[in-house]
Amino acid sequence: MNFFPTLFFCLSVFKVAQLQNVDREITILNQCSFTTWVGIQGPRNPANGGFKLEAGARQTIYVEPTWIGTIWPRTGCDDGMDCATGSCGPHEECNGASGSPPMTVAEFSFETDGFNDTYSVSMLNGFNIPVLIDPYGPLECARAGGCYSNPNDACPMELAIQRAGKTVGCKTGCLVYNNNRECCRGVFANEVACSKTIAGQIFKAACPTAIAHELDDSNAMTCNGASYVVQFC
Repeated sequence: MNFFPTLFFCLSVFKVAQLQNVDREITILNQCSFTTWVGIQGPRNPANGGFKLEAGARQTIYVEPTWIGTIWPRTGCDDGMDCATGSCGPHEECNGASGSPPMTVAEFSFETDGFNDTYSVSMLNGFNIPVLIDPYGPLECARAGGCYSNPNDACPMELAIQRAGKTVGCKTGCLVYNNNRECCRGVFANEVACSKTIAGQIFKAACPTAIAHELDDSNAMTCNGASYVVQFC
């Protein structure tokens, strides 16, 4: 009896199992002309939840194979970590704390069906700077997010966060007004009505492959076996 085919099969299965349990790699790249501070929330608290990232710098984090978490930019932070946007408190490391809107958020759910990753760039918490998710690996997968123009330039004053006379963030109408129209509730709980929210229209026009409003589920991307770059600006 020849045991070699069986042995080869067992080794192959073992190798696949090993690959499936390898930590996943996410690199955060700051392409802005200014310093940002990364916020991270998710299991195992990668990088203690955040770090400073100078202009042009990058840093890689490693997360568990089935990680579900978020990454966002904090901007305009002073020495006491009082930030113009995305603040998670008076510390460089967020350590499980969430960010304060407005902020653009990269969302990940790895291997939720046992195979595929789901990822998206969400503006449900508003916008501060452009965020792009770029997958790379054995498959050709779609990017998520990125912007053709800056939503802050079109943000109405009532939704704007300003520093030194410049708009550095744009809140959602739901956050500011908390009414059915802007929060997509009641008779407005459908995609057509929800797409006509104040911020939803601004965000979708500038960043068409980001999630721009509560019922915008067309821009959740999927991939398998990839590593990811989260690019700011």
